[in-house]
Parts: sequence; C-alpha cells; structure tokens
Amino acid sequence: MEVEQASTLVVKEAIPTLEDAGDETVPDRWIDVQFAWGGKPFSLSIAESDRWPSLGRVFDLKTALHDLTKVPAERQKILGLVKGKLPPDQALVLVPAQPPTSSLAPGKKFTLVGTPEGDEIKDPSQLENLPDVINDLDVDFTENIAASNRYQHDIRNIRKVKEMTAKLSVNIITPLRPGKKLLVLDIDYTILDTKPLTSGSLPPRECARPYLHEFLEALYPFYDICIWSQTSWIWLETKLVELGMVGSDKNYHISFVLDKTCMFQVFGERDGKPWQHSVKALRIIWNHFPQFNASNTVHIDDLSRNFALNPNEGIKIHAFKNAHTEEARADRELVKLTQYLLHVANVPDFRTITHKGWKDVVKALPRT
Repeated sequence: MEVEQASTLVVKEAIPTLEDAGDETVPDRWIDVQFAWGGKPFSLSIAESDRWPSLGRVFDLKTALHDLTKVPAERQKILGLVKGKLPPDQALVLVPAQPPTSSLAPGKKFTLVGTPEGDEIKDPSQLENLPDVINDLDVDFTENIAASNRYQHDIRNIRKVKEMTAKLSVNIITPLRPGKKLLVLDIDYTILDTKPLTSGSLPPRECARPYLHEFLEALYPFYDICIWSQTSWIWLETKLVELGMVGSDKNYHISFVLDKTCMFQVFGERDGKPWQHSVKALRIIWNHFPQFNASNTVHIDDLSRNFALNPNEGIKIHAFKNAHTEEARADRELVKLTQYLLHVANVPDFRTITHKGWKDVVKALPRT
C-alpha cells in the first residue's frame, strides 16, 4: 500500500499536564502531530519532554503509529522524516533546534507506508510461528541500583507507567483475598519450556517445569497469584489452559493475568552502547490494586532485566529449557522456591529483607 499524502507536524501551544511520580508531580508539555496514512488524516500527541536525551525515542513514535494504524513497527516505512535511513529506535524523536541534527522538526512532512496487522493467528497450528523469548544480554539490576534509579526517575518511564495504568483493564479470574501477599509469576522459561510446546514436539504436561502445580498449591494459602507473560494474550491463554493452570480442579486459583501489552521499553546503556529492553513495572498493578505494594509483592522471572523498575521485589530463577532431557526432569528449582516463599510468607514487610540470596536462605533452613 503506497500512501501519497504526506503528513505535517503541527506544533500547537504547549499545555502543561501533570505526571505523577509517586509523591512528586512532574510537569510535562505536549505537541500535537497530524499525519496521513492510507489517504486518511490521523493525529497523536508527543510529550515535549521527549525531545531530551533518555526520554522519548523513535521507538515511541513507532509505538504511537502502531496504536493508531495497527501497522507493526517492523513493517512501518516512515518516508520524509529524515534524509536517508530512519534513525534507530533509541534516537530522539524531537530534539532542540540548537544541535546540528534533528530527527523531527516543526513543519517537517512525512508519510507512513505499511500494512496493518490482522487477526492472523486463528488456527492453533500457527502458534509454532510465534517468536521465542530469548534470554540475551540480561543484566541484574540488584547489582546496579544506580541504573535502576535512573530508570525509575526517568520522566518518560513515569509517564509510561501512568499510560499503561490508564489503558489496563484487568479481568479478575478469581477474587482477590484480603490480607494475602501477591506473587507475580512469569511463564516462558520460568515455569514452562516454550519451545517444544509451540513446535508440538512434547505434550503440554511435559513442557511444564517439574513441581509446578505443587508449587502453586503450597503458596496459594498465602499469596494471590498473577501471571505476567511477555507474549500476546491469545498465546498466553492457550498456554494456561493446556498446562491446566486455569479451568481445572487444582487446589489453587489464578487471580488475574497480564500479557505483553502491559509492558513497555526503557532505554539506557550497556557496556557504553545504547540498550533497550522491556520491563514489567509492578506499579501498574499497584495502581489498580492499592492493597498491594512493595511491602507484600514478589516477582518471579528468569530475566533480571524485567525487574529494572522494581529490583528489590524480583527473584530470578534459572531458565527452564530442554524439557525432554533427564537433567530438566530432575529440576528442583520450584521446590527450593516454595521453601523460600513459605519461609518469608509471614514477614510483615518485604522491604525489610532482600531476596538476592534466596537460595542461600533455603540452604540454611532446617531439613524436614
């Protein structure tokens, strides 16, 4: 699809808004952008703070365009925005007039070309074509608190948490129970070897991490359970049903489920080079359910980078892969994690402890 009509960036009078940063308010100003795609006009707003380093990026523009047109970022062709190749995702969308280069300036015209996504995943056999979640370039933010603090105080990230909170509509599967702590649990390679399940080489029960159901049954009296996966809802629902985690007669219940639409990208540096990755910001959950906070929430994942905005609440466990092997079938990670989470279940405030050395704590517990 070729789009001939170009769009025009129109800068209107900036109107201040307030961004909630915990106990602080951070002012922000917005710029309205009008663009054309498929011969139709569209408009979106970009925060004026996006013109400063570490805040708004080309990635944010692509995301906004996707929200309006359903054209995935990888299919987007943005013509006329810059001379030559579009800058990488981490480049600034808007920059001050003083620097010699500018990703987007007032009066710039550009055209969006791209085919929107549809409901293409309708046949379960197509699930094998879904992308794998790869544990590459992970980083432990409990060992780099300074980097985590920069993420937490980044105006863009603060705004993203508010936006995700406003967009999120939580479907409560099982009512939350007063006085319980919250267990936020990842799926892919945390409690499930995804690869053989998507390829069909193993039945679902053999893709699950050993002791999965025993783990959840033991913890359910003390914790409400949230599943948060970095995959789309249609695939996540399939996994939960096939694993028997919902719609079964197990002695535990899932309270609610979040998918990748509740995550967003953050931008920083790694080894002196630009680096971006997705995060699971627990404040999105806390904003919806104020009975939960840092004092009573724990997040289990095989990727430490998902803890970037909440390093103290994260517990990393080693990835579960190669489910068909004898070594994987002998995996006891969830047995150890059960012991630890039961051990701390009665701690009034998780902020008074650190989960970093959780396996050492388990080793020191009396054997039963």
